[in-house]
Amino acid sequence: MELLQNAEFWIGLIKIIWINIILSGDNAVVIALAARSLPAEQQKKAILFGSGAAVVLRIGLTVVAAKLLELSYLQIVGGILLLWVGTQLLHGEDDGDGDGNEKAGLWVAIRTILIADLVMSLDNVIAVAAAAKGSMTLLILGLAISIPLVVFGSQMMIKLMDRFPIIIWFGAGLIGWVAGETIVSDVAIKSIVEANGWLHYVTPALGAALVLGIGKMTNSKSPKKPAE
Repeated sequence: MELLQNAEFWIGLIKIIWINIILSGDNAVVIALAARSLPAEQQKKAILFGSGAAVVLRIGLTVVAAKLLELSYLQIVGGILLLWVGTQLLHGEDDGDGDGNEKAGLWVAIRTILIADLVMSLDNVIAVAAAAKGSMTLLILGLAISIPLVVFGSQMMIKLMDRFPIIIWFGAGLIGWVAGETIVSDVAIKSIVEANGWLHYVTPALGAALVLGIGKMTNSKSPKKPAE
């Protein structure tokens, strides 16, 4: 019996790690977008603090996520929040210099990471909780192991964004897409969506287009820095 229980424990742990590998892609994109314009040292802090806090947040959410998803309009509000986050991530450069601005930029990046993760994690933690089967030890252990996965993914994304800036726009578009999916999943409009299946595809596409459109407009209005 003990052997069987141990086997179940390890199978559950592998499931949680695998779920986090699959579901951490968009989180890594958000962290990379939020941290990309910070100095190298600040980047590391934003990635570590943001990833660690996000995992702690997921552990807390696991207890109440199923109930929260039953609340009408919660995912609509969350999706709108995510649309705002997506537009903010397209212009992460700070105009000022100095230690004060660096600290402000760090906390803005961490705040952005947490807001985005709070919204995107509601669905994700349901899958993780199901794999844990009520074992809090298994849940915490599995999520703790996922931290280096998110950190590594974020660092890799930042390097890719530095080399291929177009990825920044793809990343922001992904956040807009997830925002649209979140909105269309709200229980308050479930009957409307079920009667109009095309909303499952059109709403995420509109979310991505909205984020990219607002980001493009905002960037075109921003004053260009003189070349040195």
